[in-house]
Amino acid sequence: MNLEKRWISAFVIIALVAVLGLFWPHQKAEIGSRFIESSQINYADVAWLLTASCLVLLMTPGLSFFYGGMVGKKNVISTMLKSFICLGVVSLLWVVVGFSLSFGDPIGFTIDGTYYGIIGNPLNFTFFDQVEGLPNATLGPTIPFILFALFQMKFAVITPAIITGALAERIRFISFLLFICLFTLLIYTPLCHMIWHPHGLLGGYFGVKDFAGGTVVHMSAGFAALAGVLVLGKRKNNEHIPTNIPFVLLGTGLLWFGWFGFNAGSALAANATAAMAFATTTIASASAMMTWVFFDRLNGRKVSALGACIGAVVGLVVITPSAGFISIPQSIFFGFVGAIVSNKMVYWNKLKQIDDTLDVFACHGVGGIMGMILTALFAEGENASLLHGGWSVFGHHMMALLLVSVFTFGGAYLLFKFTNAIIPLRVSEESETEGLDLSQHGERF
Repeated sequence: MNLEKRWISAFVIIALVAVLGLFWPHQKAEIGSRFIESSQINYADVAWLLTASCLVLLMTPGLSFFYGGMVGKKNVISTMLKSFICLGVVSLLWVVVGFSLSFGDPIGFTIDGTYYGIIGNPLNFTFFDQVEGLPNATLGPTIPFILFALFQMKFAVITPAIITGALAERIRFISFLLFICLFTLLIYTPLCHMIWHPHGLLGGYFGVKDFAGGTVVHMSAGFAALAGVLVLGKRKNNEHIPTNIPFVLLGTGLLWFGWFGFNAGSALAANATAAMAFATTTIASASAMMTWVFFDRLNGRKVSALGACIGAVVGLVVITPSAGFISIPQSIFFGFVGAIVSNKMVYWNKLKQIDDTLDVFACHGVGGIMGMILTALFAEGENASLLHGGWSVFGHHMMALLLVSVFTFGGAYLLFKFTNAIIPLRVSEESETEGLDLSQHGERF
């Protein structure tokens, strides 16, 4: 298939989606086993979740600046666009079928007399069918169901956007579009369902605690990034010279600001849990930032703005799965440990050799892993962690960690191979030398 036919096919698909949505049979939400009366809506919760949804949306442009400032001058626009375009691609996928696959009725199997899902029914909420103003009895009972769906959409958007940093400066744009569609539908949605749906396999049977996406978002993106790097191969010139450090600082600020919606919003209410998640989020990030800076200096490296920004983001990643489950002093420890481990991984020669352009696996993948392990150790609540439930709870978390790692890495590896077989992933050597801004988009930074 030549280049023009690929773009024609992509246009035809979006046209079909636009037309199909008009004629899709729409069923009105009714009060019953799934939905409850609108009188149960708490308007403080609604106001907070509307705000939190806006904050989480802001994280994707923030990530765009964060990544854009770290790449070479010839690839700034292409790198930023790959993150930014997820707002369009994934939002449409989410409305058409992604939300239904994530939060539809469980499709799975029975274990010990209880039914657990690995994916949602794709026909429950297709084209946001029944996703309206009534609250869902189990998924956000104090907010309109449409608000819950939109809040969750922002998480789905930023997950493939995170992957872009590992593949920067050498991946073809249209190949990337195909991959993020496949990744969202075949990796993100089942993982989201298994952990966040009340009857999901990992959250329900294994008891995995993931308050705001350390496993669903960061581990999945980190392992997918690692798989993509192995399939793509190294850049022709992998010297890393950041173009615009102020962009990185701006992106970090936007990410940190948006992360309050990411974590505190995951309480799904304006309550004490949201307030605690807000606090642990900022304290863990502060702890990780300072730890990264000091640890760099102890290892003979200069204190840098880039290091401070990376440290802050790592702290945000590490605290995400446990933000609403731990205390403030524990959040300081989370940031401290997470920063040291990720810092060591960033400078580990084995990872440097495979050319993860912006160290996505070392920061998001490893940060997500550390967050999950620390959550399994310290999360408060009945049967929540090793300290509050015993070794069996911790063991279940570690088994889930292994399953998620294999599923996300193996699945992404196969999807990258499949994508490459349809549309070659790498740009030509001439395009890579010229820079993707000009060769792919005809624009210059």
